[in-house]
Amino acid sequence: MSVAVSTLDGTDLLDAYTAGQSSVFVSPSGTLLAEGVHEEVNTSGLADLPAQVADVFATCGHPVRTVVGAVPFAPDAPARLIVPERLRRAAVIGSAPAVPAASAARESLPPIPDPGYVAAVARAVEDIRAGAYTKVVLARALRLAADGFDPTPVVRGLALGGAGSYTFGIDLGGGRTLFGASPELLVARHGRMVSANPLAGSIPRSTDPAEDARRAAGLLESAKDRHEHTFASEAVAEGLLPFCRDLRVPSEPTLTATPTMWHLGSRITGEIRDPDVSSLALATALHPTPAVCGTPAAVARRAIAELEPFDRGFFAGMVGWSDASGDGEWAVTIRCATSGPDGLEVYAGAGIVAASDPDSELAETTAKLGTILTALGVFDVA
Repeated sequence: MSVAVSTLDGTDLLDAYTAGQSSVFVSPSGTLLAEGVHEEVNTSGLADLPAQVADVFATCGHPVRTVVGAVPFAPDAPARLIVPERLRRAAVIGSAPAVPAASAARESLPPIPDPGYVAAVARAVEDIRAGAYTKVVLARALRLAADGFDPTPVVRGLALGGAGSYTFGIDLGGGRTLFGASPELLVARHGRMVSANPLAGSIPRSTDPAEDARRAAGLLESAKDRHEHTFASEAVAEGLLPFCRDLRVPSEPTLTATPTMWHLGSRITGEIRDPDVSSLALATALHPTPAVCGTPAAVARRAIAELEPFDRGFFAGMVGWSDASGDGEWAVTIRCATSGPDGLEVYAGAGIVAASDPDSELAETTAKLGTILTALGVFDVA
């Protein structure tokens, strides 16, 4: 039997995960382990992706009728989507883990000097104030030497530690693995029900409970962060509206916590109109949201290409799964890293608007980098 649905706890599948040999995706609805590669989807870009996957389902003749993998940030870059040889599912990992405030180790993460990033944010703020665009998300990438690094225990630790609602370890082939713990759901479809949870507007957490509460309350009241969040939530709602009826969009954002960050989030839900529209089709219609790109999207993309000195690859893309019935889950690929023969690349970004302060955005991205750096046991990276 190539497809197995288990009543076991998701920790059993985590124990079976091995980087380079399998892929794992952990979400609030369960754990999925994909083992082996029956077929790799040959992709030519974001626009044709749902049709290409549908063609694979129609012709592959394999009992596993699910694709698992990751889609990059750039719309014309190839995705890594596979039909696994064997697919196992399990229930959620025990009870939902608590999300404590940042540990002393995370809080001790030193500031990571990056004058290039500060200058890029300052340039973006000038352009926004001049009317070139309204928001852009600028990212940083840290490159770490790590010969023989195995991300397997890191993925397990991220999932068991509650670092994010969506933990993933995706085999990219060629000895490379995309791994991380994202707090942000791009879109999910289960039957006729659709949900999304855009996050935008953030502040680092504190180990001091009183200060942590003050920061959370301040984020909810921050005009700058609420303005930033509005771009993301409205764009997701507008993107889903043609596909959904009874779309419910919160009038006010709520707080979402990770061990390192507070975020503003809006849980958007609805019912799909056409059952033939898959979760992957919904995800490609939404990607990229203003939470990882900016607005207007085309102008923000050009600004990112000009101001970021690296190729994002799978960072700020989407990661997850979709099956032949159309069900699936896709998380935004943030709080992530890519490992391979040349070492590791760790990514984090921040939304830049007219009121952004370059030093504050640097501090925010340092805190976001802390999710992976803490899991790696790396602190002295200055």
